[in-house]
Amino acid sequence: MDSLVYLSGALLLFLLWIRVKGVDYVIVHQRWIFVCLFLLPLSVVFDVYYYVRAWIIFKMCSAPRLHEQRVRDIQRQVQEWRKDGSKTHMCTGRPGWLTVSLRVGKYKKTNKNIMINMMDILEVDTEKQVVRVEPLANMGQVTALLNSIGWTLPVLPELDDLTVGGLVMGTGIESSSHIYGLFQHICVAFELVLADGSLVRCTEEENSDLFHAVPWSCGTLGFLVAAEIKIVPAKSWVKLRYEPVRGLGNICKRFAEESGNKQNTFVEGLQYSLDSAVIMTGTMTDEAEPDKINRIGLHFKPWFFKHVESFLKGDDTGVEYIPLRQYYHRHTRSIFWELQDIIPFGNNPVFRWLFGWMVPPKISLLKLTQGETIRRLYEQHHVVQDMLVPMKNLQAAITRFHEDIHVYPLWLCPFLLPPGRGMVHPKSGEEELYVDIGAYGEPKVKHFEAKASTRQLEKFVRDVHGFQMLYADVYMDREEFWEMFDGRLYHRLRDELGCKDAFPEVYDKICKSARH
Repeated sequence: MDSLVYLSGALLLFLLWIRVKGVDYVIVHQRWIFVCLFLLPLSVVFDVYYYVRAWIIFKMCSAPRLHEQRVRDIQRQVQEWRKDGSKTHMCTGRPGWLTVSLRVGKYKKTNKNIMINMMDILEVDTEKQVVRVEPLANMGQVTALLNSIGWTLPVLPELDDLTVGGLVMGTGIESSSHIYGLFQHICVAFELVLADGSLVRCTEEENSDLFHAVPWSCGTLGFLVAAEIKIVPAKSWVKLRYEPVRGLGNICKRFAEESGNKQNTFVEGLQYSLDSAVIMTGTMTDEAEPDKINRIGLHFKPWFFKHVESFLKGDDTGVEYIPLRQYYHRHTRSIFWELQDIIPFGNNPVFRWLFGWMVPPKISLLKLTQGETIRRLYEQHHVVQDMLVPMKNLQAAITRFHEDIHVYPLWLCPFLLPPGRGMVHPKSGEEELYVDIGAYGEPKVKHFEAKASTRQLEKFVRDVHGFQMLYADVYMDREEFWEMFDGRLYHRLRDELGCKDAFPEVYDKICKSARH
């Protein structure tokens, strides 16, 4: 009887707490209960299934034969769409919740869905130093296979679930991009099914205009069915040097110096406040000092951004040796630092030891289960943006981020942007060093308003001839969008390839109005 009374009292207090805090608050801030009990175990099942499947298919060498069948099936679906009168635009049939982007596209409900079930690594050619992959192969698959045979991608974007198709049609970046450029710049060939159902291959020499127009087009020129990507020899370890820096001017100066140093294989910065940051530089090596080895990928290890912050608090430089694959996915376990908002105690040593092996939850499952309330609140009170600005404007950009949104840490990743004729290239027409400023978290400014604050950032980025990554919420109008991006080649090819009736324009696909 006493137990029933205590239980009833606890339930009453819980209901009163919900009433005081509000249902929306509780759903968002206590989401960890659902995530820990359901999403983490389910994420483990997903990962094991896809890893085993990819390994079996690659070992049996069945991927190329199955690939040809799947390409023909996509062509058949496009031809059927044409026979039915081309009444609506086409899009991939992959559910929106499966994408890593936090954007929820409504166009899939009205467009003709073309099913594309292509997630395999087709071939690794070590003589030509290329890997041929299908669009839904993800970075986790690619690193697991390539590293096991002594190879890697020159630019290997961070999160395991990022797919080749998303990185080609959108973009991708990593701490080696100051040497190799963006993900698109390590691609040597694309294979696409066009609006008329034909299969084309494009390279720098063959169908060159299409090759340059595909990156950043978000699937609005054709369906990607394969990509050939450069690979380079891998070494076992990354020798990583941590340098705490104080003072915004010093941070920008040191970051630019290290980014311009091609002896650094990797360069990255984590900025923890307006005037404090840690700059990391790394090189690949086959030898490691045993007493300086840090296997940061082990489930019980502290989240990487917290580990990096310890060098800032100690105000001391340091050197560590990290296994290559664990370095590549150093931010995966904590989804950079987003997981601290979902599981506030996730970096607690007890949680890491007991449940860290299940982290992180799949981003796709988080999207699938977030509900309209969480989606709306995240949109209004949460920032997930990557802005690409010239290195020469870094100090002004960080100051603007601080004033408009005040989100920390900020991710700083340098990249080389070569001249080109696609949607993204330097306005000067000459090779230039840029930096990706990534802001992920809850803004700490009192005046934050999602649309107005993001539009202020977008205007600053346009003014300095920078670019906004298109996975995030874009508030620009059409004129502003095409002021930021070069649409000349893109629009010409849409006319020539009959894309206007087949695919939405990229702006209509990614802008806010396309999702409401």
